[in-house]
Amino acid sequence: MTVLTTEQITTSPRATTKEEAIQEAADILVAAGAVTPDYADAMREREASVSTYMGNLLAIPHGTNESKDSILASALSVARYASPIDWDGNEVRFVIGIAGKDGGHLEILSKIAVVFADEDEVAKLVEAPDAEAIMALLGDVNE
Repeated sequence: MTVLTTEQITTSPRATTKEEAIQEAADILVAAGAVTPDYADAMREREASVSTYMGNLLAIPHGTNESKDSILASALSVARYASPIDWDGNEVRFVIGIAGKDGGHLEILSKIAVVFADEDEVAKLVEAPDAEAIMALLGDVNE
């Protein structure tokens, strides 16, 4: 199952706020054919109820349980920001949007968590020169 391709990774995102970053994550998922455009609203609803900040420069915005019908396929979007985004007072350099079809997001989340729990791996992701290098570091999500 391929949930992440280099086309779903950006190292030059334009967002400067949390709200813009959530929209950017949703837009990549829409472009990948994984979600319908209304999934962005579900991501904002989730964020309003509980922060998706995970620590180690990472936020993982995702939809609510009620947004299952908006998910067409499991997929990720990855945006690495040159300047940190303020995420409720926390610095975020990586925004990974996630859509999980039929509960598939839990396994994907666990694989992302393993990478981001390791500060050396996060440093490699920060320094990665391009989407291909980020893909090489996150490629396990496709297994």
